[in-house]
Amino acid sequence: MSTIDAISDLPAAALGLLDDAVRLRHHLHRDPELGLHLPNTQMALLEALAPLKLDTKLGVSSSSITAVINGDHDGPTMLLRADMDALPLHEDADLAFKSTNPDTMHACGHDLHVSMLVSAAKLLHDRRRDIHGRVLLMFQPGEEGFNGATHMLDEGLLDNVGTVDRAFAIHISTAAPTGHVALKGGSIMASADEFRIVVKGRGGHASAPHYALDPIPIACEIVLALQQMITRRVDVFDPGVLTVGKISSGTTNNVIPDVAHIVGTMRAVSEHTRTLIHDNLRRVADGISAAHGAEATVEILHGYPVTINNEHVAGEVVRVSQGLFGDAATHVMPHPVMGSEDWSYVLQRVPGAMAFLGATPPGMNPRTAAPNHSNLVHFDETAMSTGIALYAAMALDHLAT
Repeated sequence: MSTIDAISDLPAAALGLLDDAVRLRHHLHRDPELGLHLPNTQMALLEALAPLKLDTKLGVSSSSITAVINGDHDGPTMLLRADMDALPLHEDADLAFKSTNPDTMHACGHDLHVSMLVSAAKLLHDRRRDIHGRVLLMFQPGEEGFNGATHMLDEGLLDNVGTVDRAFAIHISTAAPTGHVALKGGSIMASADEFRIVVKGRGGHASAPHYALDPIPIACEIVLALQQMITRRVDVFDPGVLTVGKISSGTTNNVIPDVAHIVGTMRAVSEHTRTLIHDNLRRVADGISAAHGAEATVEILHGYPVTINNEHVAGEVVRVSQGLFGDAATHVMPHPVMGSEDWSYVLQRVPGAMAFLGATPPGMNPRTAAPNHSNLVHFDETAMSTGIALYAAMALDHLAT
């Protein structure tokens, strides 16, 4: 019997757990929490996992949870991850279970992720006899800019649980049809870095700019040059994105300020392009400022690195997805997306992959449905059964022998 034959009943089994997953999701959605410390979310997940009596460990620097499902046979460890935190956003979606916490919303589907993984844990716990090794469940806070994965790695996520030789995560999205699985090998999500440029001029009276050194037109020239730099210096087949999100300077209409501030973000899908953009950003800011007799200081705040799926593991996900859900519902993406993920830190340490799971609401077009991080986003919860089955299938497929 092939592995796919042995796990072919997982979609039906997952469908039987959908109602429980939806109830947990609604509970978490009503009470979203931000950042690294999510006490209510942690408690809800511990209560949901309690009947399984797993070996569970709580984070010290965050509200993380790790839980181990031990198989009946010796073998390696498969890591399954779900992120837990919400976003600082007021929810305007018309949902019966909408957020009750001001300016806090599960706008990226993390409430679905953890609910799917809890249900997958139930499936895997029931099939311990088929597991050669163990499954490490990673419930991670602080994905939305707080480096939660790094906190868990620093606290020994990969230690004392056997040899962790596979890692898998799912990210839900309204940008794909419900129940469809999409991924690619190699770079799948971009790096994300912030830059801050301060242009230092010399203040003065607006009626006599020749006695001053106006930083505002210099800053404007830098912004335009950065856009041109991206198109002329970056390979279109190894792309990058640079966006200036904020310019600030001055106090009133008739005063030339002494400084101007430029703030923005940089994205890339390879470390080569990431470094290239950093270097050219500094060169442009310094050169243009110097040409006008001003001075620029550039600060680059490194964010999450490029998320790189292991080619072999990505191929395993495609094979398993095709076997369970069919070729029509399994897609190899032609290119990465420019969002970023701290799952990238785990994939730097363990061969693994992330797959996107479609959850477009009924009657909506994936291209026009409110996207992740929107105050109007909502997901088709029926997609959760696909996610539950895929989490469990990836573990059972790898740990079958």
